[in-house]
Amino acid sequence: MPQTSRVNARNNRELLLDAAREAVAEHGTDASLRDIARRAGVGIGTLYRHFPTREVLLEALLNANFEALRARAQSLLSSPEPGDALLTWLAELAAGSATYQGLPESIMNALADEESGLHVSCAQMRSAGGRLLERAQQTGAVRSDVTVSEVISLALGLAWAAERSVEPTDLVARLLSTAMYGLADRGRCDCARDTATEPSPTA
Repeated sequence: MPQTSRVNARNNRELLLDAAREAVAEHGTDASLRDIARRAGVGIGTLYRHFPTREVLLEALLNANFEALRARAQSLLSSPEPGDALLTWLAELAAGSATYQGLPESIMNALADEESGLHVSCAQMRSAGGRLLERAQQTGAVRSDVTVSEVISLALGLAWAAERSVEPTDLVARLLSTAMYGLADRGRCDCARDTATEPSPTA
C-alpha cells in the first residue's frame, strides 16, 4: 500500500473512532453506523472496511478508552496530592463508564478472557489505577485494606446510580468525594478532609 494510502487509512480510522465516540455518548452502543460514517465524513463502505461489525468498532473504542485511562493514571502519579489524584482518576473512569452501558455479551466475555486484547488493555488500565491507589494508601488518604478492584467497582456503581437519578449532573463527583472521605485511614492522617466533603451529621 502506498504511503499516502496508509496515511489516509489511518486518518479515516481515527476520524471514525472520534465520530463513534461522540455518537455512542449521545445514543448508546446502538448508535447508527451510518450516522457515525456521516459524522466522520466518509462512506459507510469505509467504515465497514475498518470495522466489519458493530462489535469490532465497540471493542476498538473500549481499547482506546482503556489506554487513555492508563495514560491518565500514569500522568497523575506525579501529582503532589495522591488522594486528589486517585479521586480525579476515578471520576474520569466513572464519567466514561456510562457511555458503554449495554455492551454486547460477546464483548463482556472478551473482557473476562485473558487471551483477548481487550482483557489485556483493561488489565493495564487497572494496574495503572492500582499504582495511584498505592500512593493514596501510603499517605492515609485510603485505608490499606482496600483493593483497586474495590475502588473501581465503587466508582462504576456510583456512576450507574447517578445515571438513574434526578439529582444534579455533578452527583457522581459528590458521591465519590463522600466515598473518599469514608475510605480514609483515620488512624494515619486527616488528609481526606482536603479531598472530600465530610457528610453532614444531620444527613
